[in-house]
Amino acid sequence: MLIFALIYTLIMSFTMIGFGLIFIKNPPKEINSTFGYRTKMSSKNNDTWSFAHRYAGKVWLLSGGGNAILFIIVLNIFKNSSVFESIVNTITSIQIGILLLVIPFTEIALKKTFDKDGKRKF
Repeated sequence: MLIFALIYTLIMSFTMIGFGLIFIKNPPKEINSTFGYRTKMSSKNNDTWSFAHRYAGKVWLLSGGGNAILFIIVLNIFKNSSVFESIVNTITSIQIGILLLVIPFTEIALKKTFDKDGKRKF
């Protein structure tokens, strides 16, 4: 069970790190409906599109790296514990939550930076 939990944790973490790097370094150039961070606000114009990708990328990069380190430590501490399975389930839930929390965090950042028409606030 420990090996599965470590592999799953690393896959989730490296997925966040990978997409974080892609969104920061090489986001989709044009607004599209196929790939990228696509919400009504992020799709207003190229500025909101670029901002949303950079912001979401940073959130995923930082949280993915932190997750990998923290969860490997936690899993190793509790590997022989009777509550190991519960801890693995909790860690999985936390990782999914972090993966999804990028949406409200990015939308809040977009609304703080841009008006409803996608123009930067000064």
